[in-house]
Amino acid sequence: LKNKNIAVVANQTSLLADKTHLVDFLVKNNIKIKHIFAPEHGFRGTADAGEHVKNGIDTKTGLPIISLYGDNKKPKPEQLQGVDIVLFDIQDVGVRFYTYISTLTYVMEAAAENGKEIIVLDRPNPHDGYTDGPVLKEKWTSFVGLHKVPVVYGLTIGEYGKMVNGEKWMKNAAQVKYTLIPMLNYHKNKRYPISEKPSPNLPNDQSINLYPSLCFFEGTQVSVGRGTDFPFQVYGSQRLKNQEFSFTPKPTSGAKDPFLNGKLCYGKDLRQFPEIKGKLDLSFVIDAYQNFDKKAQDFFLKNLWFDTLAGTDELRKQIISGTPEAEIRKSWQKDLENFEKIRRKYVLYEN
Repeated sequence: LKNKNIAVVANQTSLLADKTHLVDFLVKNNIKIKHIFAPEHGFRGTADAGEHVKNGIDTKTGLPIISLYGDNKKPKPEQLQGVDIVLFDIQDVGVRFYTYISTLTYVMEAAAENGKEIIVLDRPNPHDGYTDGPVLKEKWTSFVGLHKVPVVYGLTIGEYGKMVNGEKWMKNAAQVKYTLIPMLNYHKNKRYPISEKPSPNLPNDQSINLYPSLCFFEGTQVSVGRGTDFPFQVYGSQRLKNQEFSFTPKPTSGAKDPFLNGKLCYGKDLRQFPEIKGKLDLSFVIDAYQNFDKKAQDFFLKNLWFDTLAGTDELRKQIISGTPEAEIRKSWQKDLENFEKIRRKYVLYEN
């Protein structure tokens, strides 16, 4: 990086082992940073999910911050002018609808179009080494699902970028000069604790463990505990029956206007739920659907965000028709096997 002009894609997770922030470390070592690109939740990781993130100045270093979750999700040519290398360092959680892989893709695409190099500093994936869930169908392409991959795709963020580049999944089948800085002694099936929460509503390892299974609720009338001290570790609704646990969402720093704000919700407390290993757990959403008051009419949000998250409308239809979980899983297998052939090409680390 010496004697080069750098743009850094970073957030609050871009930490060294001693908790020094990557940007502070680079500045201290006289690396020339032109500006910082910030993903969803912002550079310091305090913005709500989906909240427009504004451009600004980092008060600590005085560096300009350009939001990639505001007016543009992809760097503009003028934002890469005079930049030699884009350095990407963000802790991901290894789930398709978590938007940092989409940000990486758009940054790679912009770098390819403007003749820039990208360097990715790799980090552990808390859902590594296995694949599960429906594979996205093209019709449901969105910022929470850019590629035909399953919900859990079993690659580190660095491996994922290699796959996007190698499979020519960027616009106009572009390819970028891509350098991956691998982790030492990393094993795909070992679970590494997260050193800093990747977003406001994933505060601990349990929330991250439950996230791929519970995030489907974001497309339903059920709260996942945003606006409580335990988001993505509980779920509930005022219309769920036969539930002993209850909570009331209220505005918090990470959820300024949480879903079902101020409503007493009945549901399940999963804070002590054993770690889900090697698969998604569909039982939560199936159970909630079956116990929902007037279930058929409006359990799923009218905008069908559920289908966008699932990457297909099949899962919603299967839940409505009462298809058993084992059968639902069987319906994913062929697509998962096809994806596995692609995935295998980009695996860097051993199980």
